[in-house]
Amino acid sequence: MSLPEIVSRGEWRAARAELLLKEKAATRARDALSAERRGLPMVEVGEEYVFEGGDGKATLLDLFEDRRQLVVYHFMFAPEWDAGCRSCSAFLDQIGHLAHLQARETSFAAVSRAPYPRILPFKARMGWTLPWYSSHACDFNRDFEVTLEREGELVERPGLSCFLRDRDRVFHTYSAYGRGLDGLGSTTSLLDLTALGRQEEWEEPEGRASAFGAPAGSERIRYHDEYDD
Repeated sequence: MSLPEIVSRGEWRAARAELLLKEKAATRARDALSAERRGLPMVEVGEEYVFEGGDGKATLLDLFEDRRQLVVYHFMFAPEWDAGCRSCSAFLDQIGHLAHLQARETSFAAVSRAPYPRILPFKARMGWTLPWYSSHACDFNRDFEVTLEREGELVERPGLSCFLRDRDRVFHTYSAYGRGLDGLGSTTSLLDLTALGRQEEWEEPEGRASAFGAPAGSERIRYHDEYDD
């Protein structure tokens, strides 16, 4: 195994300061990329998708749970599988308390092509409480390009899609797949993919931080049991 070079504390501080300049540049570049992402156009979702979840049938609009935004994780779980994808399971394991997303008018849900009776026992085994729906009866997975046909067979791939709601109209704003999911899982990393972002005053475009009549950004953070419903 090749290990880092051993140096004095002073040499380490100098090397760390040099790297910090590059890290700050990367942070500024990431913020600029997120702002450009928020500037993407959106497309209205006109299809009447019907999912199945813990409360029975649900539409895509229902998945918003009356919030303004929705982040869907496309969990790889084909109808014939006995268990969900291991990598997708590791992804859901790192999702934090949903109250912090919900406080920014953003809901989160997993969606898989497996029938809900197959999803339910696996969800219980993993100990997850987050919303998880089956798209077995509709073309949601195909339309959002996570179930693909290759050489006459259907194959699954992981992905994440963001949606924005304007009253009863639903719009698709963003999707990412494969390596585009690297580094995601925290509240801020998921919000950075959405049209409304973190809703902080420093973000571009302006005017989205206080869109819901609530304090902006970090001023809105509470202990997860202190948020109002």
